[in-house]
Amino acid sequence: MRMFDIISKKKYGEVLSKEEIDYVIKGYTEGTIPDYQMSALLMAIYFKGMTYEETSLMTLAMADSGDRLDLSGIDGINVDKHSTGGVGDKTTLILAPIVAACGGKVAKMSGRGLGNTGGTIDKLESIPGFRTALTEEEFIKNVNETGLALTGQTGNLAPADKKIYALRDVTASVDSIPLIASSIMSKKIASGADAIVLDVKVGNGAFMKNMQDAEKLAKQMVMIGTNSGRNTIAVISDMNEPLGYAVGNALEVKEAVDTLKGRGPEDVVELCLELGAQMLIASEITDDRQAAVDMLKKSIENGSAYAKFAEFVKRQGGDVSVLDDCDSIINARYIVDIVSENSGYVSSIQSELIGETAMILGGGRQNKGDDIDHSVGVVLSKKVGDKVDKGDVIATIYANDKDRIEAANELIVKAFAIQKEIVDTYPLIKRIISCKNM
Repeated sequence: MRMFDIISKKKYGEVLSKEEIDYVIKGYTEGTIPDYQMSALLMAIYFKGMTYEETSLMTLAMADSGDRLDLSGIDGINVDKHSTGGVGDKTTLILAPIVAACGGKVAKMSGRGLGNTGGTIDKLESIPGFRTALTEEEFIKNVNETGLALTGQTGNLAPADKKIYALRDVTASVDSIPLIASSIMSKKIASGADAIVLDVKVGNGAFMKNMQDAEKLAKQMVMIGTNSGRNTIAVISDMNEPLGYAVGNALEVKEAVDTLKGRGPEDVVELCLELGAQMLIASEITDDRQAAVDMLKKSIENGSAYAKFAEFVKRQGGDVSVLDDCDSIINARYIVDIVSENSGYVSSIQSELIGETAMILGGGRQNKGDDIDHSVGVVLSKKVGDKVDKGDVIATIYANDKDRIEAANELIVKAFAIQKEIVDTYPLIKRIISCKNM
């Protein structure tokens, strides 16, 4: 078998066999296939695409390229949730405890943020002492005893994906739906989840800018998960404005805690109830969506979800006292209000620009390995559809470097569009996709 022939075959849009896909993934991971040949194949895939079967085979080969996390020691069905990334997306911090409070087992492996989207690990490390480097034994024990645990990604899970993604990043082949789907799902499968719920974002602050591409990606990932024996459900949600009001690590922890205490923003609550309901259904705790939503609401109302989060933080070494006073971890030196220059109604908020604001303030990474400032970020005062008068505060900057405030101010003003007419808002939940409705 020759890599040259495989590249040529895909160049003409032909379907690759399991043997050919396994040969490529094994050879590239081990270093016997050079970057220049792999780059050529990735570009051929970018232009010619892959069938569902090809994508599934590639995903499984990537998942098998390194270690697989064995979570068979967890009692019952363990469920994981993955978001394709959005600005202000703090749902994991809320979902894990509300689902666990309803009897679910949430085994979550998370990463750090890069660019405009913050990572769950970064958010939790805003809490003093919180430990994300768990052994496999600790991880399983915590899930069994608490109902949830979160750990950082280990070095040898799906190493093929890590190597291929780095190559895609420098060869303009990142935005290929089959390659995105196989990248995400190879890590989920290697992570040992029994069931997977996917939050596929669509809009100006998401990787998928339009509904057609979001549906294609969601369907591919659901198909891959189903074919690999995982109960997989995708929720397509709107990301044409930041989720909630807070963008920034400690600021988002505060908003998540407020949500668990029953004081969360409407959009955050709505999305968490939908994703949480699908997680309970995937966990076979109930097959009725409304019953699942009612269970989740009750866990917030009776305090069991917040208690579960506090137990989770304590078990992973975090200082639980800050949960009663989250302002103690939001210790930015400068707090600056940004006011509207016009009157009218907020017609749009460019999520990417808000995410970029948090990043330039020091709350995000431009390169892997960059240090981040957990206390900085942006808190919005207005959302799409809200009425605003000239001089009203539209957002507040939290900064530690005075020299970055002016640039942050300019980005926020640019992000907000205000019009005279009343603005129609759009549904947050766009579509739910499972193997039953594809």
